[in-house]
Parts: sequence; structure tokens; C-alpha cells
Amino acid sequence: MGVFTRTDEYTSPIPPDRLFKALVLDAHILIPELMPEAVKSIDTLEGDGRAGSIKKINFAEGIQLKSVINRVDEVDEENFVYAYTLVEGEPLVVEKLEYITYKAKFEAASDGGSKNRLVSNYYTKGDIVLKEEEIKAGREKALGMYRVVETYLLQNPDAYA
Repeated sequence: MGVFTRTDEYTSPIPPDRLFKALVLDAHILIPELMPEAVKSIDTLEGDGRAGSIKKINFAEGIQLKSVINRVDEVDEENFVYAYTLVEGEPLVVEKLEYITYKAKFEAASDGGSKNRLVSNYYTKGDIVLKEEEIKAGREKALGMYRVVETYLLQNPDAYA
């Protein structure tokens, strides 16, 4: 098994606590509401949303993926850290991956916004080697969701305040 690691950093005018609440704690409500053309629902299959919980993201009709299942590994509301593992779904079959881990950290920036870092680890089956372009589409979709939530928070300054 090989591991391909990708680190992405983003800046936002939104403070980390608001982004964390919207993108992590209330994602199951907010994402399907803001992006119904992409995400049908986010359901907690096991647990209470904290570490050890199992969540299923169901995608809307017409989306290439039907669903993915994630295991929540860490929810640190004090330090704005969220980690999870994609354990089941089409990306694993298509990309020939065992699983993918993600860890997001939201930090305060000096301008009142935030600096946000996402570390993704792709665990490949056998000796498969991933190339940057093979994961680009998924990364762009994640950034698109991030930007939709950011725009919503900018337009609604009292939301998640």
C-alpha cells in the first residue's frame, strides 16, 4: 500500500469559529440546503456526529457519485479541527484506493478571517501510484463547497455567529 499526501491551504474573510460551525458541525443541514443540485442529504448512520460516528453523504440525481460513507475520527470544537476517513464509496473504486483520510484545521488570521488547512492522505491498493491530476476533480469539488458556504456566511453575517 502506498500513501499520497496532499496539503491545501485556503484563506477566508470568515473567522474560524463560524466556518467550523457551518462546514463541520451543521454541514448535514447547511450543505444540502445550499447545494441541493449536488448533495441530497447527509445522514448520521451511527453515533452523535462526534468521533466514531458514521456519516453517509447522498448525492443528487445526475451527479457522478451516488454516495460516500465517512467515519468521523476527530471533532475538536475548541481548536477547530475535524478529521474523518472516507471508508466507502465510488472514489475508492474509481481511484483504486483502500481509504482516504482528511484533517481540516481552521485558524484565526490577523485580518479577522481565517487560514484553513486540509491534509488529505490517499492510501492506494497495492503499488498503484496516484498522480496529481487524478485527485484534482475531487479537490475542486471540495473547494467549491467551501466557497459556497463562505459566500453564504458573507451574505448572512449573523449566521453561525
